[in-house]
Amino acid sequence: MADYQKIDSYLTNHLEKSIQELSRLCAQPSIAAQNHGMQECASLVAEMLSNRGFAVEVLPTAGAPVVVGFRKGQSDRTLLFYNHYDVQPAEPLDLWESPPFEPTLRDGKLFARGVSDDKGHIVSRLFAIDALLETNHGELPCNIKFVIEGEEEIGSVHLPEFISQHKEKLAADACVWEFGRVDFREVPLQFLGLRGICYVELSCRTADIDVHSGVGGSIFPNAAWRLVWALNSLKGPDERIRIDGYYDDVIPPSERDRQLIEALPEIAEEYKQRYGVREFLKGMTGGVELRMAEVFEPTCTICGITTGYQGPGTKTVLPAYASAKVDFRLAPGQMPEKVLASLRKHLDEHGFSDIEIHYLGGEPPARTDPDDPFVQLVVNTATDVYGTPMQIVPLTGGSGPNYPFIHELGLPVASAGIGYEGSQAHAPNENIRLDLYLKGARHIARIITEFA
Repeated sequence: MADYQKIDSYLTNHLEKSIQELSRLCAQPSIAAQNHGMQECASLVAEMLSNRGFAVEVLPTAGAPVVVGFRKGQSDRTLLFYNHYDVQPAEPLDLWESPPFEPTLRDGKLFARGVSDDKGHIVSRLFAIDALLETNHGELPCNIKFVIEGEEEIGSVHLPEFISQHKEKLAADACVWEFGRVDFREVPLQFLGLRGICYVELSCRTADIDVHSGVGGSIFPNAAWRLVWALNSLKGPDERIRIDGYYDDVIPPSERDRQLIEALPEIAEEYKQRYGVREFLKGMTGGVELRMAEVFEPTCTICGITTGYQGPGTKTVLPAYASAKVDFRLAPGQMPEKVLASLRKHLDEHGFSDIEIHYLGGEPPARTDPDDPFVQLVVNTATDVYGTPMQIVPLTGGSGPNYPFIHELGLPVASAGIGYEGSQAHAPNENIRLDLYLKGARHIARIITEFA
């Protein structure tokens, strides 16, 4: 029987040292979108695993390398941790209160780019492993594997192929996912699925150069209008996506899904305060209807439009080129490749064969059974740390590479981590709370112990 009092005492007494190690990792830029610092960060992560007695490999892909680590434990059971060492770009830099790659302690929080997403999760798990080794005669309770990639923030482009090529190396009995957090009530959440995504850039060129609007306004096609009309064909004012067959493969939520969603707290007013929104789509006001729609409804979102002149003052031009970034969040059952083909067919059939599609990446949706024994273990071990079991969220609106872990490696995937509502991942002043960092490490130590 594990002595959790000794484990917790070790973690409390060594918190400062662990935060120093996390700060070193966060000080190393690793921006996948800019290919900045990737090799250096992979090497640093490998060194951190090696320091704990893991057999480590830094394996190449067509993009950023993947760090894989393995250490034998007392039990034959194997627990796989998935993380990523890449981070979002830090811009806009002027909104940071301290430099993004100079980790800074302030008000019980550590501020840095990537500190919550995902470097704090990496180091907190290593911190839990330190405590287990210290209190268990230098042994781990079970086999531990890490797979830490460097492209999550750009869609994990090469990870599915990597997993297919290294199934034996990554074989395990269960997987702990990269993230986890408490909600605004300080209740830890168990996220058991991710929506899929199909991300595209639509573009249109009608001339070689922009034209004086007084010359071309009534006789030349306008790239901006062409693109706007094409975008307008994708979704109606009723919020229904108009691509033929778009909803055909959607697997509706089960009664169990509805029960789990019903048990979650009301979010309408909290969302209004956090985001400053005044109303919700389709007349929704809150309740189960809103929470179900948030994660189980597929979407089509215009993320940004670029065309013509947008500087100060006036410039009377007819744009020759226009582009838009569009993402489709996919419900269970939908696949990005099919959505991409349907989009091309839709544009062609509606007179927009001139609109080019640049596929920027996609991932299928995937879920783990909420009643899986491993999920219940992770949920219940939280009680000792947070004073309450985790609350199960059957699906979350975001996307990630969980599909190959669930469907290729055949693993139940559960979440556990250190985030909170104010972490500001992807935004300026990204941060973690030290109290939650400590709780996250305590929870991971219990998960490993009970799993063994």
